[in-house]
Amino acid sequence: MLIDQFLPHYDVNARHQIDIRAPIGRAYSVTRFLDMRDSRIVRWLYSLRGLPEYNLTLDGMLKWGFVLLADKPSQEIVFGLIGRFWTPSAQIQSINADAFVKFDRPGFAKAAGNMTFIPQDDGSVRVTTETRVHCLDNTSRRHFRLYWLLIGPFSSIIRKEWLRLIKQRAEAQPSHV
Repeated sequence: MLIDQFLPHYDVNARHQIDIRAPIGRAYSVTRFLDMRDSRIVRWLYSLRGLPEYNLTLDGMLKWGFVLLADKPSQEIVFGLIGRFWTPSAQIQSINADAFVKFDRPGFAKAAGNMTFIPQDDGSVRVTTETRVHCLDNTSRRHFRLYWLLIGPFSSIIRKEWLRLIKQRAEAQPSHV
């Protein structure tokens, strides 16, 4: 997986998946351009964290501070973020993909997420999302683990809702013969 090139070692990870009865290209396109504003739960969770609503698309996430690390259409999308997520300001670092890999400043954590698209024998596609976080020293690791105890379940809700919306939209589009 491409995510391994950017964050092969991590302290915390969460993984979710869903099978979608749609062509792989459609599942990828829906994922890449999905706007999650239709989800009340996602809007509510983002507002609790003080994140802007434009952040509810991948492009919005990139405007907010995430960096697109890799995008191999119909295979995998990888995005990353560096900051002190456990603090009120989060101290998000402005970086590019090369800087993401090289960043090693103590007191910070690196987060990478991906979406993978795996064709299944029955013609469906398995869409998987994984979130990985690597803390760059013991102090940040302690702070992040406490933060993750509270935030981790809500992050999982967002990922599951993301997958549910992808499935709903990809399967709703008519197939062309």
